[in-house]
Parts: sequence; structure tokens; C-alpha cells
Amino acid sequence: MHIHILGICGTFMGGLAALAREAGHKVTGCDAGVYPPMSDQLRALGIDLIEGFGAEQLALHPDVWVIGNVVSRARLADGSLRYPLMEAILETGARYTSGPQWLAEHVLHGRHVLAVAGTHGKTTTTSMLAWILEHAGLRPGFLVGGVPSNFGISARLGLGSCFVIEADEYDTAFFDKRSKFVHYRPRTAILNNLEFDHADIFDDLAAIERQFHHLLRTIPASGRVLVNGLEESLARVLASGCWSEVRSFGAAVSDFSAVGEPHGFDVLERGRKVARLEWDISGVHNQLNALAAIAAAQHVGVDPQGGVAALREFRSVKRRMEVRGTAGGVTVYDDFAHHPTAMRTTLDGLRRKLGGQQRILAVFEPRSNTMKLGAMKAQLPWALEQADLSFCHSGGLGWDAAEALAPLGNKAIVADSVDELVAQVLAAARPGDQVLCMSNGGFGDIHTKLLKALAERPAGGAP
Repeated sequence: MHIHILGICGTFMGGLAALAREAGHKVTGCDAGVYPPMSDQLRALGIDLIEGFGAEQLALHPDVWVIGNVVSRARLADGSLRYPLMEAILETGARYTSGPQWLAEHVLHGRHVLAVAGTHGKTTTTSMLAWILEHAGLRPGFLVGGVPSNFGISARLGLGSCFVIEADEYDTAFFDKRSKFVHYRPRTAILNNLEFDHADIFDDLAAIERQFHHLLRTIPASGRVLVNGLEESLARVLASGCWSEVRSFGAAVSDFSAVGEPHGFDVLERGRKVARLEWDISGVHNQLNALAAIAAAQHVGVDPQGGVAALREFRSVKRRMEVRGTAGGVTVYDDFAHHPTAMRTTLDGLRRKLGGQQRILAVFEPRSNTMKLGAMKAQLPWALEQADLSFCHSGGLGWDAAEALAPLGNKAIVADSVDELVAQVLAAARPGDQVLCMSNGGFGDIHTKLLKALAERPAGGAP
């Protein structure tokens, strides 16, 4: 089969392309931003990439066009079509489908799907779960919205019956407004947490809860739902209907709970200690992620001791508290946190790890559609409480970042450009500081720019 993917350089669609190629299909694709590292990864797999969405690509005549959710029926300011290829596909009546639908039909069908859903922690928890199954010899397939360091790749078919997938609640395509995860038909599902997000497609939290309820409708009675016992929103989702076994984690009265600090804790199953995990991963959120992964793995035959043994060797995910380097005595991290709650938990994890001896400089950009809309700007001061100084890239926002951060007083600094932001951080940073960069995008390669500027700063140049 020849498939041509529109929006191939996105994390999900790039992973789908890799799976399709591994399965023996001919894969081509196009995107508006064909650039490294995804372009290099795809070309290394023998996948031809085309820049843009021109209608001339119709001459490729693939068996099916796979449409990413970046594609819409939008027009540009001058009235021209933003995606002329999509319009040509519709006009000619060519066969097309969404990425999640193609994945469900050609990869997931017949597999034991373990899906990880939630507002935060999906990528890390999916990576943990895939590694636990790998460590146990189950050789799972997986599709992760990042690159797990234990594997070095974001997707593979696997040789076992299990397939672990990051289950996103974002909509499927312009012609299918259901959440992506509704297509996956899991037998094991983790509901990690649930908050309001994606203000560009959901009106309120209740609308997202409804999609999670739709996910529960697809799980068989022999399946298992692992639910965070600390989340009221998830309790409402369960109350709306669940037809499968439910196991909880997180709360003291949950089926799976933890006693101890995040870097070293006992794992309890129904109040009885079954294992102890000591590792280098920080944060209460990662403690919860670990409990969820351990509980899910148990459903396919891996006992908690086996889960803990694997997690002792877990090496996190790229762009999750990833140290990019140290220069001039200042350490620079890269983290994907972009929702206020994720920012707060990431900062809290770093603060717990460091104690009170070193300063944390939080550098972030409100880049997600939800943040750009200003739907969560009031939560930013709360999210940044653990930082000693906060630096916000405000370029391109439709709201006043300085006003939103005013409750932080002189602990918050705003800049319109990445270069200005680098200069501000450089002026404030001193040896021993930890600079945490948070964004769900490339952030103008700020990490490299910061490290270069810090390395070139004259000795004694720090304040």
C-alpha cells in the first residue's frame, strides 16, 4: 500500500509514518515545515518528503491519503486556499482517512492496546509502561509523543501482542472532531489526570470529560481502567458510565499507592507493600506516573516487582527535564511543560531535588493554542511560585503577559523576542543557577543560545 501523509512532520504523524514504513508500506508525505530532526529521521527510513501542500501532489496517486489534524479548510488573508492539496483530494473523490483511523485499522487491530490518556504526563507514562513491558520480555509495539531514552525511537511495531500508545484527547481531523483516543479501542487504559486544556477546540472541562467517557465506552468488560484516585474530574467520568474493571492509583485509599519521597518510595497494593522504587527521577507527578504504569503492566502479567525493576533503569524522555548542558557554572534544562499545572509540578520536582541551596530561573513561552488564547494566564503566577525568577517570551500573544505576571512583582521579566530573553537571563544568571526552559515547541533554540552566551561571558561577568 502507498500512503501519502499530509502533516507528516508532526510528532504523531511522524511516528505513524515510521510504523507504516516498518510494516512494509510505501510512505510519502508533505508538510509546511520539513526540517530536522523529524525530516532527517523520516528520510533515513526511505520516506520521501515534499515541502508544502500543493495540489500537484495529486499526481502521486497513493492508495490512500492520510490527513493530519494540522490540515483544515481554511483560507489565507488574500482568499487563497491554505491547503490546496486537501481541496483537490475532496474534488476528485480520492480515498482519504485520518491518522488515528489508519493506525486503528492497520496497526492496532488484533493487538492488546494499552492506552495512556490524561492532560499531563502521557508521554512519560507511556514510555515507562513500554519500558516495563520491554524489560519483562514482552517486546511491545509503541507510539509515543516523544523519544524515550531507553529506546531512542518514538515508535515501533514490536513483536509481541501488546501495543502501548499515548492517547491524546485532541481532535482527530477537520472531518472527525472526536478525540484521537476514541479510535484506539484499548483493553487497558490509564486515565492519568484531567484538567481543562485545548481551549481552541473544547468549550469547557465538561466537554473533555465527555470525550473521556466515550473512551470508556470502547473498553471491553474484560479490560481494565487505571484511574488517578486524586482527580474529581475522573470520578465524574467514571460516574457517567464504565463497563470494565476499575483499579485506582495515587490516593492513600487507592488500589496502588506510594509511601515515601518521589525519589525513593514503597509501592503498596491495597495497603500491602509489594515493592520499593529508588531512582533518579524527580517529582510527585512522576511518582504517580510510575504507579499508573506499574498498575497497567500488571494487567498483562507483569507483577509490581517486575515493574519496579524496570523503572530503576528508566531514563526518562527527551525534553522532560533534559539537561542540555552547563556553561559558566549555570545548568540549562529543556522541558515540554506548557500547561500551568505541568509547569508547577515540573518546578516543584526540580525544587525538591535541589533543596533550597540553588536558584531556579524559569524561562517559558505560552505557545500552546490554549495559552495563546489567554485562557490560563491567571494561573501563571501560581504555576511559577517555586521559581526564584521567571522570564516570559511574550511575542505574538493577544494578551498582556506583564499584566498577568504582575502578582510576581520583580520576580517576573517579560521579553518580546528570544534574543532579548537570552540577554535578560544572561544578565541575571550566576554560577550555581538552574535555568529551566519550558515550551512545547523549539523555543527559538534558546537552549543553545543560552549555553553559548554563558560560555562566552567573561569571568566575573555574572551579577
